[in-house]
Amino acid sequence: MFSHERVIIRRGPDSGLPIIVAVHSTALGPALGGCRLKAYPGWRDGLADALRLSAAMTDKCALAGLPNGGGKTVIALPAGTIPEPELRTAALHDAGTVIEELGGRYATGPDVGTGPDDMVTIGERTRHVFCRPVAAGGSGDSSPGTAAGTVAALRAVCADRFGSPSPAGRSFAVLGLGRVGARVARLLAEAGAQLIVADVDPARRTLADELGATWTTPGEALTAAVDVLVPAALGGVLTPSTVAGLRCAAVAGPANNQLDDPATADLLHRRGIRWAPDFVVSAGGVISATAVELQHETPDQVAARLDGIAGTLTGLFAAADRDGITPAAAATAEARRRLSRRNGPAD
Repeated sequence: MFSHERVIIRRGPDSGLPIIVAVHSTALGPALGGCRLKAYPGWRDGLADALRLSAAMTDKCALAGLPNGGGKTVIALPAGTIPEPELRTAALHDAGTVIEELGGRYATGPDVGTGPDDMVTIGERTRHVFCRPVAAGGSGDSSPGTAAGTVAALRAVCADRFGSPSPAGRSFAVLGLGRVGARVARLLAEAGAQLIVADVDPARRTLADELGATWTTPGEALTAAVDVLVPAALGGVLTPSTVAGLRCAAVAGPANNQLDDPATADLLHRRGIRWAPDFVVSAGGVISATAVELQHETPDQVAARLDGIAGTLTGLFAAADRDGITPAAAATAEARRRLSRRNGPAD
């Protein structure tokens, strides 16, 4: 299913945990991808995550116009494990050791289960790491960039579906109120949107009260009658079963791997629900991090790059309509074109 340049699977010498590093492509430049620290039923499930996410990262970087390819690190914890500090540090050191062996072909940043401080720990074993805290010389938390890019994408979706890019007066169901989802909800509320929000953690209901949003369960949010559903938690939320119950005009959010299978994009298309490819919507984090740490751009330049996500998405919608295909197929085709141009003969 995936064609990767290199996949390393190793039992960490310090932690004893499975350390998986997948480099999907370096055709456009060194690969980038987050370090995921997560419990899995078995290490092969972690491998499947690494393969899928690294391939999506290649498309994300290509469509974001970045000179990078896709990779992913997964530290696979046994099911039900919450790592103690010593084990966590050892696992992050093991990940850094494996990344260093790749000699700069891949660099990692935060992902599910890790944050900027963890990048400092990984950085004790390799310099190929990004999104360390600002005090440590990095760009810090990538979630503001991801959220800003998501809202830019939502403006493109509103323009496409409703004729105006403004979220004001439109209804959104934000599913997941983590670092990114909470910021997206705040930005939408500030823009005058009507919000339904949900999270598995009941403590996050305080944000709903603060924003004047309607709090509900994740299951109810998924099937809420809204203009746009915004998945902002873990992936796999869009399945044949859940798609059949959707009551929205569009789905666009920062959660990675929203589709349980690529064919689910066709189900959304047949129902007339516009799906904005997640690897386009969620690109703001890597765009902002690389702009700050690699390109050394100004805040205004970074903001312009994030706003550019709207233009990319608008172009993909137009291509999909022109060619009679889904936005997912249009996005994949455009990413392949960009990759092939880099690999092809010089003009």
